[in-house]
Amino acid sequence: MKSKDGFEYIEDGDSKARIIWSQEGNTMVMNGTHVSEELRGQGVGKKLLDEAAAYARENGYKMKAVCPYVADSFEKSSDYNDVKA
Repeated sequence: MKSKDGFEYIEDGDSKARIIWSQEGNTMVMNGTHVSEELRGQGVGKKLLDEAAAYARENGYKMKAVCPYVADSFEKSSDYNDVKA
């Protein structure tokens, strides 16, 4: 689900996972990713990052990795090369 500054996974009214960014012109500064303990290891962080990358592509944005999870994902996969700032 899109929120004001990111995407969230909400279950039973509670935010269980989120990826947040701030907007600087045409760049999404990826500030943080959080996944609840119960959902870790299930690929939820990657799904949120993929959703953010799709949003960047749709809107012609680039993504700057500040968050360690996003930076690591950018380093390990070429899937995001087109949106890296």
